[in-house]
Amino acid sequence: MKKIVRPLFLGIMLLFMYLPILILAVYSFTDSTQIGAIHGFSFHNYVTLFTTPELLHMILGTLLLAFGSAVIATLLGTLGAIGSFYSKERTGKVIGILNEVPVVNADVVTGFSICILLVVVFQISKDTFIPLVVGHVTLSAPFVYLAVMPKIKQMDPSLYEAALDLGAKPSTAMQKVVIPQIVPGIVSGFGLAITLSLDDYFIATYTKPATFDTISTYVVNATRGSQTTIKTALWALSTVIFLVVVLVVILMNLQNRRQGKEVSVEKTA
Repeated sequence: MKKIVRPLFLGIMLLFMYLPILILAVYSFTDSTQIGAIHGFSFHNYVTLFTTPELLHMILGTLLLAFGSAVIATLLGTLGAIGSFYSKERTGKVIGILNEVPVVNADVVTGFSICILLVVVFQISKDTFIPLVVGHVTLSAPFVYLAVMPKIKQMDPSLYEAALDLGAKPSTAMQKVVIPQIVPGIVSGFGLAITLSLDDYFIATYTKPATFDTISTYVVNATRGSQTTIKTALWALSTVIFLVVVLVVILMNLQNRRQGKEVSVEKTA
């Protein structure tokens, strides 16, 4: 029974996860205006997606926001993880607990709180993009911390001290010894920060300028409107995003497998 139930359960779960995306991808290559009836094969949605200035500006702005906030979040999250690891035990535990609060906290609460603090209290205009960037950094940095910390714990803590004993400056020891050991965690945290920024809706809603839209806010507003051409073009956008994610995952797995083979060859030699 286990041989039957386990593959069946796995197949059902995969079906629920990927079938809606596959249906959306199929309809993105048709000239249908709504899900339910396929009229004919067409690249119209993709042509609209890549030739409409409004959509291109929205996508470019979202990507710039995601990569910019991810760089800041990765820097802060990495420094926080390193500082927590090399702090006193009690201080490190306090930092870890404080880091968990934004992770567990609802995005709507985070976005509303940042809006009140920066816009209402400090009178920072949303048009400066500062509240929006701060909101996305606040959202992403704790997850970067969680991605980097396991790599730091796997590292031999005496390596840093040994580098100092051999005459290296603290900054040099950190750059030459610690950072190379935790690069996989930093890369994972950076990728996670980009994903969180692209996926966010609530924080962007409260903190973005009135004339700016991310992909999430644009999609929600477009589904409420009456522009059928824009709605169907968003099917194509969803398909492109899904294909990019699949490609990145495949490349990362191939890279990890290649590195694993190189390590095994070195150990054999």
